[in-house]
Amino acid sequence: MPGRRGAACVSVLGSTVGLEGAYIKMVEYRDKVLKCVDCGAEFIFTAGEQLFFADKNFKNEPKRCKACKAKRNAALSGGTGYSKVETTTICSQCGKETTVPFKPTQGRPVYCRECFQQRRAASASAAM
Repeated sequence: MPGRRGAACVSVLGSTVGLEGAYIKMVEYRDKVLKCVDCGAEFIFTAGEQLFFADKNFKNEPKRCKACKAKRNAALSGGTGYSKVETTTICSQCGKETTVPFKPTQGRPVYCRECFQQRRAASASAAM
């Protein structure tokens, strides 16, 4: 390949590989100033972020500043990241109304805190 005119070559670990007909696009990224669609504030789309977007094949530039993006993500996820289930039910042993941190399934007994702890203590002492 050395000595051939017009042929593109690339050096890979000391060896030369021809790239005839291949097109290599070298892009130099520079920081850009963008405007947030939510608050209207200007924010910087850094060269590193642009490279990340290009590596992930993202076609669009970001529309929101970091603060508005975080606020939007919190609103979309409910603010906590996960939702905790609390269900009001009747204890299978004493009949008292209680709240449990899960959704009970049919056919399985559900106990209030006191009855659950009594049953746990009784089964622990029976196992010894």
